[in-house]
Amino acid sequence: MSASKRDELVQNALKAFYRGGFHAIGMDALAKETGVSKTAMYKHFRTKEELILATLRLRDEQFRNWLVRRVEALASTPREKLLAIFDALAEWFCEPEFRSCMFIKASSEFQDRNHPIHAASAEHKRLLLVYFQTLTHAAGAQNPDDLARQILLLKEGAIVLAHLHDPEMAASDARAAAQVLITNAGL
Repeated sequence: MSASKRDELVQNALKAFYRGGFHAIGMDALAKETGVSKTAMYKHFRTKEELILATLRLRDEQFRNWLVRRVEALASTPREKLLAIFDALAEWFCEPEFRSCMFIKASSEFQDRNHPIHAASAEHKRLLLVYFQTLTHAAGAQNPDDLARQILLLKEGAIVLAHLHDPEMAASDARAAAQVLITNAGL
């Protein structure tokens, strides 16, 4: 399988796992959905877990790039960008394909903190925290690392509630709570 076929497999597997879950989508179903035989899949990925890790790496890259681009497009100052995180999330929540967070799902299905899939999910959240810390430091928050963790907590909660209940309400409530935190941080 060529590199482009491998990339196509990872992209299609990402869509299948995101839509259906990691344990629920077996290799037979994945082969059918992607149009790639199990034999061809196993030439590039020794295990299903290796394929899952590849999809998580791709999703991490896609999501973080998207979030940063949207935040940059929606706001100009670091303070405004902290709030724009929730505006970007509101857009995502309203997409027909929205099915919550792939990393929350992965860490729920692979609960052992030492498992590579759980660790990859935790790393995604750590990298988002680093981005939020960059914004809180640039904004001049009194306790920038605390504020960044609180923004991450609001973001994660909003994703879960958007999936379970009302996407628009989850985004607007999280944005309102972020506004209070940002104001209390001296911004």
